[in-house]
Amino acid sequence: MLDRLLSFLRGDEAPVAPASDLAFAAAVLLLEAASMDDHIDQAERDRVQAILVRHFGLDVDAARRLIEVAGQRQAESAQLLRYTRTVKDRMNEAERLRMVEWLWEVIYADGREHDLEANLMRRIAGLIYVEDADSGAARKRVRRRLGLDSGPGGRTE
Repeated sequence: MLDRLLSFLRGDEAPVAPASDLAFAAAVLLLEAASMDDHIDQAERDRVQAILVRHFGLDVDAARRLIEVAGQRQAESAQLLRYTRTVKDRMNEAERLRMVEWLWEVIYADGREHDLEANLMRRIAGLIYVEDADSGAARKRVRRRLGLDSGPGGRTE
């Protein structure tokens, strides 16, 4: 599956299967969330990899290669609409909410939420048709799961 995705991205092959396309879109969005504070640290990269392995059935090597290619695509373009549209069209409501939780997991991988990350989450949630209240509830669930205590406004800086 990943080899077909990589071939497509290089222009060698016809469009990839929907599952591959969805994994790629998710990887780009997760890396975008990880990079909002101007760098992707190892904890964020590890979190993205774990999500891809756990939820898309990739092995570790395939997830690493997907992250590499998705990272190149994410760095080349600030255009998220293509990837959010894939998520919106290929995931049901519960899966889109799970995607929001994955994004919050990546954001909190470094233990902090930056204003740019919160802004990105509002944009992505709207584009994939997840209500603000549902995104906020997902944020709280992730913070609890990660053992982060809420300071003023729920943010740590």
